[in-house]
Amino acid sequence: MRLPLIAAALLAAAPALAEGLTDMTEAERQAFRDEVRTYLLENPDVIIEAMTVLQGREDQAAADRDLQMLADNKDVIFNNPADWVGGNPQGDITVVEFMDYRCGYCRKAYEETEELVKTDGNIRFVLKEFPILGEQSLLSSQFALAVKMLYGEDAYKAAHDALITLRGDATPDTLATLATQLGHDPAAVAAKMQDPAVMDVIKANHDLATTMEINGTPTFVIDQTMVRGYVPLDGMRQIVDGQRQDG
Repeated sequence: MRLPLIAAALLAAAPALAEGLTDMTEAERQAFRDEVRTYLLENPDVIIEAMTVLQGREDQAAADRDLQMLADNKDVIFNNPADWVGGNPQGDITVVEFMDYRCGYCRKAYEETEELVKTDGNIRFVLKEFPILGEQSLLSSQFALAVKMLYGEDAYKAAHDALITLRGDATPDTLATLATQLGHDPAAVAAKMQDPAVMDVIKANHDLATTMEINGTPTFVIDQTMVRGYVPLDGMRQIVDGQRQDG
């Protein structure tokens, strides 16, 4: 049971009672408190009902805030030329993922998101590099973006797939080996990783995440819905279907 919610629910009635309470004697106020306590102890379902109403209001307020943030930042969320776009570029639903290569839940979501996009056939899929879990995360995103800038969209996707399934640490040496395995010049990739343009993309994604109140990965924007955290494939399909019905 969430005590802050209980307290908030009980305090919600305070403004309406405040004036009357000030007119009571101390004995009358104590008697009133005792009566309220007795009532709540005898009718605990009232507390649960109040909590439910309050939680519903909080959830609706959060959803409304998400919708406003999505509307205010629509272009940079969905149409940033720095982002990789896959799936069906003309799809009726866009799924945007803020991801970190070292995030366990991003790795768990990877195959399921790939399956969602593949089996649906009408999803436009956008990836946003959002490294937040330390130096290896940052190196991985720099590597992926460097490959994209040097070799194009298909090369980026291959690098992304390799990084999200990489076993072991993402170090300069392992990334150099990976570049070679992908058919790229490791020296050129390493040099491009230091290009300010690479960090500009990462910084822009971090700034957007701050604006959107995103502080974890994976975070998805599914058309007009924010999904903070991992959701199994069936859940993702239900959200996509719901967005189509609403649209």
